[in-house]
Amino acid sequence: MVWCTKLPNIPVYNNSEMLGRYYEEFTINRKTGESNLTQIYLMEGLDFILRQTKDRRPFFLYWAPDATHAPVYASKRFLGKSQRGRYGDAVMELDYSVGQILSWLRTFGIENNTFVFFTSDNGAALVSGPKGGGSNGPFLCGKQTTFEGGMREPAIAWWPGHIKEGSVNFQLANVMDLFTTSLALAGINPPDDRILDGLDLTPVLPIFYYRGNELMAVRLGQYKAHYWTWTNSWEELKNGINFCPGQEVPDVTTHEQKEHTQQPIIFHLGQDPGEKFPISVLTKEYQNVLSMISPVVEQHKKTMVPGIPQLNMCDMAVMNWAPAGCEKLGKCLKAPKSEPWKCDWPH
Repeated sequence: MVWCTKLPNIPVYNNSEMLGRYYEEFTINRKTGESNLTQIYLMEGLDFILRQTKDRRPFFLYWAPDATHAPVYASKRFLGKSQRGRYGDAVMELDYSVGQILSWLRTFGIENNTFVFFTSDNGAALVSGPKGGGSNGPFLCGKQTTFEGGMREPAIAWWPGHIKEGSVNFQLANVMDLFTTSLALAGINPPDDRILDGLDLTPVLPIFYYRGNELMAVRLGQYKAHYWTWTNSWEELKNGINFCPGQEVPDVTTHEQKEHTQQPIIFHLGQDPGEKFPISVLTKEYQNVLSMISPVVEQHKKTMVPGIPQLNMCDMAVMNWAPAGCEKLGKCLKAPKSEPWKCDWPH
């Protein structure tokens, strides 16, 4: 598949050397779902660990396969092997690959000196279901929403000799905290010449759920308050796009952006992880929770320093039409005329 007419395929690099373009030199068979990309990423990761270990150099490996992102794919060895369709095949291959990385660390005897963290950037997309989409279990909705199914991900920390095997921690966190936490583990002070979004995961922290620049919800402890609710637009829904298939909750999974600022919709996630039963505004529990969360939200809004949105302006000319190294491969494309416009990022 080639997108030259509208958008250029994503360039693939090895360090600073361009190797080709996604879908072209690095193919994904849209019909069968077969692709060797995960195995390519795995071999590169293992080779990197080998070289760094041989040279006795510390290393940071960010291993981010995208096999469960549409178009979902798996290599021939795993294709059709799971009971969950193509998505299950992709997960099976990812599980195998992570196991290979951990085994490699043990082989070189560096597992006790290597901190490994496994997580995802969002909940599973449900719109690609049933065979091409994942499942978020009891959690409401999926990717591109601020409900638990879109925002809650698995997180596993592995560090033999430092993290007790089988232990569970209910500390609230998000992926932005990993940077600061990793610096703390390494005994390095974070830079003080900029504002860091991430925090060292030591105190109990509230979690703020944003969609674009709108604060949609806040979680404090086991309680979560929705100040705005929205899944996706009526227009998208009529075109078959549904981020919450079969999970409609009245006044919660709304298809118009609905404000609840004066009386936020509050759930107890410990008792109701699926966000199906809002706590009545007439109860003492609701009033107690609101009195705890309101000052947290007010303080957050007062101290929030807005940054310049990186996706504030769109321009078709600012794409990977002619990335560095494309000349060598003959993969340079002619860019359209620069005509920036204000982006609309509803999700």
